Amino acid sequence: MSNSASRKPHAVLIPYPLQGHINPMFRLAKLLHLRGFHITFVNTEYNHKRLLKSRGPNAFDGFTDFRFETIPDGLTPMDGDGGDATQDLISLRESIRKNCIEPFRELLAKLNDSAKAGLIPFVTCLVSDCIMPFTTQVAEELALPIVIFFPSSACSFLSILHFRALIEKGLIPLKDESYLTNGYLDTKVDWIPGLRNFRLKDLPDFIRTTDANDLMLEFIFEMVDRLHRASAIFLNTSNDLESDVMNALYSMLPSLYTIGPFASFLNQSPQNHLESLGSNLWKEDTKCLEWLESKESGSVVYVNFGSITIMSPEKLLEFAWGLANSKKTFLWIIRPDLVIGGSVVLSSEFVNEIADRGLIASWCPQEKVLNHPSIGGFLTHCGWNSTTESICAGVPMLCWQFFGDQPTNCRFICNEWEIGIEIDMNVKREEVEKLVNELMVGEKGNKMRKKVMELKKKADEDTRLGGSSYLNLDKVIKEVLLKQN
Repeated sequence: MSNSASRKPHAVLIPYPLQGHINPMFRLAKLLHLRGFHITFVNTEYNHKRLLKSRGPNAFDGFTDFRFETIPDGLTPMDGDGGDATQDLISLRESIRKNCIEPFRELLAKLNDSAKAGLIPFVTCLVSDCIMPFTTQVAEELALPIVIFFPSSACSFLSILHFRALIEKGLIPLKDESYLTNGYLDTKVDWIPGLRNFRLKDLPDFIRTTDANDLMLEFIFEMVDRLHRASAIFLNTSNDLESDVMNALYSMLPSLYTIGPFASFLNQSPQNHLESLGSNLWKEDTKCLEWLESKESGSVVYVNFGSITIMSPEKLLEFAWGLANSKKTFLWIIRPDLVIGGSVVLSSEFVNEIADRGLIASWCPQEKVLNHPSIGGFLTHCGWNSTTESICAGVPMLCWQFFGDQPTNCRFICNEWEIGIEIDMNVKREEVEKLVNELMVGEKGNKMRKKVMELKKKADEDTRLGGSSYLNLDKVIKEVLLKQN
């Protein structure tokens, strides 16, 4: 290794081992690589096997300064899943808490041994997902700067910072299960600065518990308590996109930096040599891009509920017939594990009905799909990656939120930005049919299309040379990640 290469800054990035966390961290890794960093990207062994299965065994060969390492997640492989499914979320969370610190320490020691041998640069900084609890301790042990990355929206981050206040005010935990359905969740939460007209149901759904010792809340409180120990905190958003929320957050956490949306940032960055590097854990079906080529501009509804959402067979059928009855052309991504209890079975009647206007695929390169001229609307679960990608592509949304931060994102999409329409959780085919038509050819759909194009323009400006997100990234690299101890 040359002297100049040995002096390169070396960032170790570690996402939480779920697709929705891996993707934005991977984009952040690309952004740092484009700024001259040697990158080590750390997946769990389970997910790295999935990545090699989806991308091909030699997908990452030839990248000397963008490397992949693994640590075990502490779980035993699931029986019969073929190693290609999202792991049980509760087991994964608890195993990460208990089992990952020692393997991570050993990995960093191994990297620095390689550096001593002149093979790679010494590790100079860590970038960790906010819910990898052990990384802050290891950074302190090694006297390394650490940036904590929160992969969701600023509005959900602000909400989480107020969870303890919800307990102090007696709003949570819920008294009993009936509070989930008796209207209690419509209670207004008008005391969090930056969140207008919010109700309990609009906050991340981790609050919907009757247990005073809920393990997920405990996990979140641990995360919040560690934030002040970070050198900086990154958010995949921009000051323009969530301005009121960011003003409130800056007063609480001055070391916070908005450096997104990543989709727009990378679209405007010359990164041809990184184009082949991908992070999807499912194999992408690229035939759908060829199919889209034959469709008219703005005519196709893209449907994807993300990497974790699961639904009953009954709800799947309501979506299926709602889409069919709308008579609109659609591309629907149905993961192998989308339906509770097994594989998806769609009737021959449905398949015949949509033969000339519907395509079903198991996974796809979502950004390429959203940016295709034929896409006119996106039926989404409101995950933050999907939300920002839709904004960066200028595509309005139909929103069927499922869990986690999605209710909060949905509230912003539909009420703050007015670029989406919410579908009732208890989905009915008549509603899907009506709203798909409203989205694609209705007056409200046209208004949303104009508004989302305005947000796209702002996102492009924020991530362009001289924009606020661009300058924030430069600032944190100079003042935090390149700071010598």
